[in-house]
Amino acid sequence: MSYAVKGTLFGFEETKNVTINEIDALFSTMSDDTNENISFTLVKPQLLREYAFDLPMDVKALLDINEDSVVSVYNILIIQKPLERSTINFLAPIIINHDNNYLAQAILDPKKYPNFGMAETIESFKQ
Repeated sequence: MSYAVKGTLFGFEETKNVTINEIDALFSTMSDDTNENISFTLVKPQLLREYAFDLPMDVKALLDINEDSVVSVYNILIIQKPLERSTINFLAPIIINHDNNYLAQAILDPKKYPNFGMAETIESFKQ
């Protein structure tokens, strides 16, 4: 599915449209629609941990989110070898409003969310 990027994907300011393809229940890929060299691996955080936060008002406004909006949350995964050492950034989630196919990256305050890290390994969630 394709999404219009609202605001900025940090470090990738030129990315304006992306496509997300689900690999399995946990992993997806997000790629820039106009630059085949820009691609990210995403994870659905709620499958790994409790992950609740207050969405910043600026992101709600960018994505036109209201109480009835259908929203998804992903986090960017930095792939390492072995895969268990790959890291997840829980402080910069990707937010999607499926009602209008808008996507934005939020930046969460680490002081407000001290249990969310910028580089938590997948292996830290093994049970």
